[in-house]
Amino acid sequence: MKVDVLCVGHASYDLIFSVSHHPAEDEKIFADGFVGCGGGPAANAAVMVSRLGLKAAFAGYLGQDLYGDKHSREFVESDVDTRFIMRGPSPTPLSTILVKPDGKRALINYKGGTQALPANAVDFSSVKPKVILFDGHEPHLSVALTERARRDRIPTVLDAGSLHEGTLALMNQVDYLVCSEKFARQWAGDAEIALTRLAEVAPSVVITLGERGLLWQRGKKHGIMPAFPIVAIDTTGAGDAFHGAFAAAVALDMEWLELLRYASAAGALCCTKTGARLGIPSQEEHCAWLEQHKNLHV
Repeated sequence: MKVDVLCVGHASYDLIFSVSHHPAEDEKIFADGFVGCGGGPAANAAVMVSRLGLKAAFAGYLGQDLYGDKHSREFVESDVDTRFIMRGPSPTPLSTILVKPDGKRALINYKGGTQALPANAVDFSSVKPKVILFDGHEPHLSVALTERARRDRIPTVLDAGSLHEGTLALMNQVDYLVCSEKFARQWAGDAEIALTRLAEVAPSVVITLGERGLLWQRGKKHGIMPAFPIVAIDTTGAGDAFHGAFAAAVALDMEWLELLRYASAAGALCCTKTGARLGIPSQEEHCAWLEQHKNLHV
């Protein structure tokens, strides 16, 4: 089975409301707009990989319910391989997202009784991907896969959005630790201090800083990269798009700084539309954006 990037982790269904402001205690407000679509870090990353023209597969859980059916159809429509998805009676996780006009968001996630899949829940013997991306939300599956990846020399990427059991278990097991500023602050209290410390546990570290760009370190080399200039409509999913494009670039064996620009462009473009899944750019949009900003980061 040909797969460029296998994305392992969380899939949800997102209910996104555009609001004038985030409500205060006991306040009732009316939304100006609504979008429903699939979501989840690894799930969105898989769609990003596919839209960039590579072959993506997703491994994780979806419930045998309306939202699981909707999300599964979206995967098929996006040409994401779904044979490693487990369906079950527990509900598909739901996220309600409130997005303000400045793109800032508030998020409520509901998982019900849905638990992480056991290590042997999915048979991966039929696939040898070029890259494996984890988001930490399926820790049992993921830890077992990192062992195989090391044996088979498959590069691994961790999307570390926040500090939890899964990211803690994987952060020193992957080749590329790509984390949010939130994760860095939770880990070390400061992004720059975290960069130095995280570089001791992972060969390549990237800390994304939103509109302020990113920090990176590989061995003793380190640097910064500013963000692409945009007017943010909704920042939901920007990190997911970044991570998906990052993994795709690893699969394409890109040079390091080109790789970071490639991923940064995907994250920036995702912010220009409402909804993470709807904001994920096509290959054509992504190429046009990079060409338009070819003198940036040179």
